[in-house]
Amino acid sequence: MKAFVQSGSRSLLICWTALLVFFAACIIFPLVCVFLTPEAADFAAVFTGGRFTAAIKNTALECVVSAVLSVTAGYIYAYAVVRARIPLARFFSAVPVIHLVTPPFVGGLAFILLLGRQGFITKTILHLDVSLYGFPGLVISQVLCFFPIAYMILAQTLRGINPSYEEAARSMGASGVRIFLTVTLPLSFNGIASAFLFIAVSILSDFGNPLIVAGRYRVLAVEIYSQLTGWLDAGTGTVLSLLIIIPSVILFAFQNRLMRKTFRQTATIGAAAGGIPERKASLPVTVILTVFCSAMTLIITAQFAAIIAGSFQKLWGVDTSFTLSHFRAMRRYIPDLADSFIFALTASILCTLTACLTSYIANRSSLPLRRTFDIFSQISSAIPGSMLGIALSIAANRTGFPFSRALIVISMMISFLPFSYRIITSSYAQIRTTLDDGAAALGAGPLGTLRTVLLPLSFGGIFSSAVYSFVRGAGTLSAVIFLVSFNTPLASVSILNLAEQGDWGKAACLALILTLLTFAFIGTGKFITRKHDIRIWS
Repeated sequence: MKAFVQSGSRSLLICWTALLVFFAACIIFPLVCVFLTPEAADFAAVFTGGRFTAAIKNTALECVVSAVLSVTAGYIYAYAVVRARIPLARFFSAVPVIHLVTPPFVGGLAFILLLGRQGFITKTILHLDVSLYGFPGLVISQVLCFFPIAYMILAQTLRGINPSYEEAARSMGASGVRIFLTVTLPLSFNGIASAFLFIAVSILSDFGNPLIVAGRYRVLAVEIYSQLTGWLDAGTGTVLSLLIIIPSVILFAFQNRLMRKTFRQTATIGAAAGGIPERKASLPVTVILTVFCSAMTLIITAQFAAIIAGSFQKLWGVDTSFTLSHFRAMRRYIPDLADSFIFALTASILCTLTACLTSYIANRSSLPLRRTFDIFSQISSAIPGSMLGIALSIAANRTGFPFSRALIVISMMISFLPFSYRIITSSYAQIRTTLDDGAAALGAGPLGTLRTVLLPLSFGGIFSSAVYSFVRGAGTLSAVIFLVSFNTPLASVSILNLAEQGDWGKAACLALILTLLTFAFIGTGKFITRKHDIRIWS
């Protein structure tokens, strides 16, 4: 450490210290507060209460079923687009990306509008008096919400498989089905497992869809919210949150291990394909996959259509006459939208800056605790959003921290830091260290090298990080639901409150405006990157 300071790296040491304090104060200390909050009676109340035991079983079942179906749908979709090269593959590849950047609870809201008791499909078209609330509806909404994430992970996995392996099997007389079962699918296993683990952790912490769709099918995320806001029982709420974080940490550890294996495998079987062209799938397979992708696209389109239609109808399912009253009522929600975008923009900038510095320290400096910084930057992947919100709230109460706006920004930063860290680390890894040595030889210090070499050459990844953090932050719900107050309204929380009150028209209208503003931000980002010849979302 002393030699490092003497070498003219005092500024980087200051950044190292600031990041260490940030991680300790905003991640470690809040988690310690959560573990110290419950008492023995709280644990007894949870494990002896039939209601909580049922919620634990419901959460486990819903998590496994939803994750399996999400990964299955994502893999089929990715295989159709990447390997089978079905017609309109480029169009189909854009659909999950568009769906991914919409607020995550919009799917649950659209589900009610389409398949609820007064739903367009269930009542208007089929004339059925049925309710899909509960386990079936929750699984459907979760699959539609998380299958785009599975697609993104598995599409990258399939692109890393060298076609020469499949071609070798074909030259030995293997049929298309046998090639898929013995070559393509086994080589995809690490990606499939990684996608499953990532989605399982996300489903464990998901709050919006269960609250809107699950009805009486209680899950832990909703029970935590009920205990902390309805019963004001912090002890029971923290015990329930601990029940979520334990499997999340286990899943996170397995996911990281599989990701490292996947990277090594990709280096072995990926890269250059040796000039061997990928073969198109047979006609029957192409037809089946095209029908599947078309059906998924139609469902996603129907969700957007439901939100749009609900914004212009007086009373969904009862009075379908055209009205603009919901839009006129949006004036009162302008502060909510403004806060959402200000917080999301601030968090995206700070999150990306933190990821840039942390990745440099962990991977391209000689400072101590590099492995610790690597873990700190990714550990929030194992912290469910509800757990993070509770931890920050308890820590703020213990220390008397009065700035709820800062807590909201911090929660967004921590939630999206793992993605930013990984994508920026990947961008840094593509830059040869000889450029660092050249900058140092010309008299640049570590921060000078970072500013003049790494950041400009990594601008595509940095911009992708900022855009992703912004669009996810604008619609985030799980963590911030425990941190908002009357002075810090957020659009996502207002949409949830309107949906709970049964005011579907205003909820749909506010969700539509939030979605359109998010798309406008992405469009602006696309325009900037095209102007500067930078690729994002690749």
